Amino acid sequence: MKKKFIFALLCFLVMTLLCSCKTEDSIANVNGKVNDFVWGWFGVILLVGTGIIMTLLTKVFQISHIGHWFKHTIGSVFKKHVSGHTKDKGSISQFQALCTALAATIGVGNIAGVAAAICTGGPGAVFWMWVAAFFGMMTNYSENVLGIFYRRKNSDGEWSGGAMYYLRDGLGAKKNCKTLGKVLAVIFSCFALLASFGIGNMGQVNKIVINFADAFPSESLSRVNFLGTSLYNVILGVALMLIAGLIILGGIKRIANFAEKIVPVMVVLFIIGSLVIIGVNYQHIGLAFGAIFRDAFNPTWKTVTGGAGGFVLSVVIKQGFKRGVFSNEAGLGSSVMVHSNSNVKEPVKQGMWGIFEVFADTMVVCTMTALVILTSGVIDLNTGSLADGTSGDATLVAKAFDKVFTFGGVGFGSKFIALAILLFAFTTVLGWSHYGSKAWEYLFGTKSTYFYKVVFVLMIMSGAVMTSSLAWDISDTFNGLMMIPNLIGVLSLSALVAKITKNYVDRKLRKKQGIKPMLSFDNEIQNEQEARLKADGEL
Repeated sequence: MKKKFIFALLCFLVMTLLCSCKTEDSIANVNGKVNDFVWGWFGVILLVGTGIIMTLLTKVFQISHIGHWFKHTIGSVFKKHVSGHTKDKGSISQFQALCTALAATIGVGNIAGVAAAICTGGPGAVFWMWVAAFFGMMTNYSENVLGIFYRRKNSDGEWSGGAMYYLRDGLGAKKNCKTLGKVLAVIFSCFALLASFGIGNMGQVNKIVINFADAFPSESLSRVNFLGTSLYNVILGVALMLIAGLIILGGIKRIANFAEKIVPVMVVLFIIGSLVIIGVNYQHIGLAFGAIFRDAFNPTWKTVTGGAGGFVLSVVIKQGFKRGVFSNEAGLGSSVMVHSNSNVKEPVKQGMWGIFEVFADTMVVCTMTALVILTSGVIDLNTGSLADGTSGDATLVAKAFDKVFTFGGVGFGSKFIALAILLFAFTTVLGWSHYGSKAWEYLFGTKSTYFYKVVFVLMIMSGAVMTSSLAWDISDTFNGLMMIPNLIGVLSLSALVAKITKNYVDRKLRKKQGIKPMLSFDNEIQNEQEARLKADGEL
């Protein structure tokens, strides 16, 4: 009842605040101020600072043990215990957990977000995106380690984990922190739930419909007004709603089965297409990297240089950090909710998948997008001027693809990007449906999650007919607000993450004998998982 009361109170306060604003402009103004705080230097320092602390506490695990985590993530993807489907009720394989997490993180931000970062912060923003990802690897690692360590089975026999659990049972177990842990857990769940409907649903669907309608226009359907928008948008919305409903209402296993088939294909196709663009423009690769490293510390673009040197550099750094986090979500505490469904027994093993998730999302996919933009000539590397017919979003990437993939006067490149955004954004919707259901489960119990899923599916239509970007902006703020309680939890339990990591390294890498594995905070789960490790010959 306390959780429901806090949730109702929070929603009441949010609605009161929005209703007190008489116009859409005033709502946007209030939201803008909150967003500027959350995603300003406060958020940047909190996010990157946490990554730096976790990197130091784990002795730069992402570099010192790079061979080990590569071997036990993508290097083991064809092993049955990693990618083979588990028979355990409510569990998914380690590879399925990764694909579902990547489904939610690899989205519009990897295409339009990178383009926006470059247009606003110049090529140097890409460098700071890499820096954010480097430290974000260990933030994501820490979240997943804590997620596995504090997870438990719900009444349906499905694993449930996430920031709300390590806030309640981790932070809450510390002296005089019981109430603080419980309150922060509810606050995190509330913001995760609200964000799932916005940036995890309506915002993504809106981008799908707009880009698809532009790439594959139908004048006859677009001219017909229906529900305040074009009939074409409504038809696309209904189609997306039906397909999503068939997958989402089937639960985590159906979502994971879909994600493991679609995510690898869409990522590989996008990388291949990007490599073709970069290969055709190979003579500009050196100039692109030169611009990235030059402008990271000494911005030269006229579009960026509007103030004093220190201010301009701060814009570049903040854009890189902000867009990097938007892309990989490290620090938000979102993907840990699906990683916790993995059939893995060792917290560190799922933590290593968290490292790879950030690596694949930012270091690979975002870098491909950046190089496509910077080598193709759609943007002037000296001035930042955009090519005709482009803007600082997905059209920039589409224009770059059209330069190579245009046949018979038809730009197939832009159509490919529209399809890529469709797949990227649609799988993001699926991933976020699970995040929202876990937040709902924590607040209202397991039995009522089906109601949430039905409402989530129905809200897809709202995204299809939405004309204002305000809903996206507000949900973006909720998304950012998730990180504050989450990172409080990670920082408060940082010593535990370091201890669990050392325990794993001593047992697995240094081959020390007689060390009891640290698998769960719960003695019953600890003993059960320990018995499974012994049965599998891993202990």
